[in-house]
Amino acid sequence: AAGEPWAEPLSRLCPGAGDAAAEERSVLLANRAACHLKDGACRLCVADCSGALELVPFGIKPLLRRAAAYEALERYGLAYVDYKTVLQVDCAVQAAHDGVNRMTKALLEKDGVNWRQKLPPIPTVPVSAQTRWSVPSAGAPGANTPPATAPRGEPGESTAAGTERARTLKEEGNELVKKGNHKKAVEKYSESLQLNQECATYTNRALCYLALKQYKEAVQDCTEALRLDPKNVKALYRRAQALKELKDYKSSIADIKSLLKTEPKNTAALRLLQELNRA
Repeated sequence: AAGEPWAEPLSRLCPGAGDAAAEERSVLLANRAACHLKDGACRLCVADCSGALELVPFGIKPLLRRAAAYEALERYGLAYVDYKTVLQVDCAVQAAHDGVNRMTKALLEKDGVNWRQKLPPIPTVPVSAQTRWSVPSAGAPGANTPPATAPRGEPGESTAAGTERARTLKEEGNELVKKGNHKKAVEKYSESLQLNQECATYTNRALCYLALKQYKEAVQDCTEALRLDPKNVKALYRRAQALKELKDYKSSIADIKSLLKTEPKNTAALRLLQELNRA
């Protein structure tokens, strides 16, 4: 890529800019990574993003670009971790929500229902990093503080407002389910989950997906619910229902048996187990 207009200045600036601020070099590496990604040079993109993140941890742009490169390299577990990390920094990044959904489907198909057990650990983003990325910094002095152009309020404030809005959206979804409008309810639950990942919202959306015969999505939502609450009876039952429809009888039976450890006399579960044993 020697002929590329960006290659020469960056190759000079990045390695040898000892006096430049770490933040500035991080931005340069992230920008070069974007060029590598565009050219399909995914491994070079990963290397530059990792370099940018070593200099300034939890930058949204290098995380998203590295996730996209991992996705192109079919390293779905690593892509999932980066997309999830972005959502810890800023839960409103739609590209990261979309990426998580794509990776969940890919990993579910590749590794089955226990795909989470094979994931590398997801780093915990410190609160200090959760407020600093409201506007991409160009390495200006004082870039560690959120720019005045994009005030985000106190972290607690926005979280409380988001949680309240999420609850309202979930209740609107519940009302739509009562009316039998599962498709519209899915939209409400999806909006709610973008603001607050709650176990009950996942199991409610899974119920809608079952009604809409979208069984893979139902499995995915129940798996998310069980990550939040490993013994959740509704999540185990609904995932077992979805797995039965997908003809994955072995996994379905395993879920029902887990459920029955918590509720041995659950009649719906016992009935489903009888059906599965006949299947």
